[in-house]
Amino acid sequence: MFCRDCMVPDVATGDPTDMLCLNCARQVVSPRSRSKYGGLTGHLKFRGSFTSVVKLSFARIDGLIGSNLPMAAYREEAWWSNSASSVHAKAWLDAGWEVQEVNLKEGFVVFKKVRDVPFKKRTKNKIEKPFKPVRVRSRRKPPSKTKVSQLYARIKNLERQRAEGQRNIRGLKPRRHHEKKLYKPDEKPK
Repeated sequence: MFCRDCMVPDVATGDPTDMLCLNCARQVVSPRSRSKYGGLTGHLKFRGSFTSVVKLSFARIDGLIGSNLPMAAYREEAWWSNSASSVHAKAWLDAGWEVQEVNLKEGFVVFKKVRDVPFKKRTKNKIEKPFKPVRVRSRRKPPSKTKVSQLYARIKNLERQRAEGQRNIRGLKPRRHHEKKLYKPDEKPK
């Protein structure tokens, strides 16, 4: 089912000879579309693993499907019939449930499980090759020559001070210039 027109180089690998089908890429990138009543189907499949009767209010069903039920669902019991020809009835029939009771006055529906349908937890599509983004160069400017020379001079001064032994020890002040002339470094004053 692949055609040459939809084959493009795979950017993730960086190898221009490694080709990827656009149809396959679309299936990985875009999620599957669900029907309007897919949330109700999933909920009933989940509940089917540990119960056989479920009572749901209309408001709860609105939350499960992510939108409001049509006005016919609030007004007519026939809307809740178990006919496979209607899209909304397929939601609970595909999950293995049938409508047992409808109460329009109080606004709830009772579903009864008629057959077991395994609940599969949705798993994300696993991509075999990890995505490697294209390398981007940083826009940060290199330091100017002036700053580099100032830092270099500072480092040289510190090295020179260490070599001469002129470190400041905390609490002690360095000897003043006239003291250096009066006494030699080896002898102590009397």
